[in-house]
Amino acid sequence: MSLKREKKVEGHEVASIRNDYVRSVEQEEQRKQAHKVRLFRRLSLFGIVVLMASIWIGSTIYAQSQTISEKEQARDEALMTLQQMEEEQARLEEQILLLNDDEYLAKMARSEYFLSEEGEIIFALPKTEEKSEEKE
Repeated sequence: MSLKREKKVEGHEVASIRNDYVRSVEQEEQRKQAHKVRLFRRLSLFGIVVLMASIWIGSTIYAQSQTISEKEQARDEALMTLQQMEEEQARLEEQILLLNDDEYLAKMARSEYFLSEEGEIIFALPKTEEKSEEKE
C-alpha cells in the first residue's frame, strides 16, 4: 500500500509560494550554482595551463638531455682523437731524434736501400710478414 501512496504523492504537484523569502533563497541557490560553474571553469583553465607548462618543461628537459648526450659523445670522440694524436706526436718526436743519429741513418739506409759498406755482402731475406702468410 505504501507504493500506491507514493505514486499518488508524486502525481500531485504542489504549487510553490512566490514570496520574497522563496525568491531570495532561489537567487542564492542560483548564485551558488553560478559560483560553482565559474569555479569549475577557473580550475579547468588552471589545470590546462599547468598541463601545458608541464609538457613544455618536460620537452625542454628531454631536448636538453639529448643535446648533452650528443655533446658528451662528441667530447669522448675528440678526447680519443687527441690521445691518438698525442701518441702519433710522441712517435714522430722519437723518430726525429733517431733521424738525427748518424748510426741509425746508416743502418736504415743499409736495410731499406740495400746500401753496403766496403767489403760487406748483402743478402736479401724475405720479410717476416711474408713468412707468416706462407705458414697459414
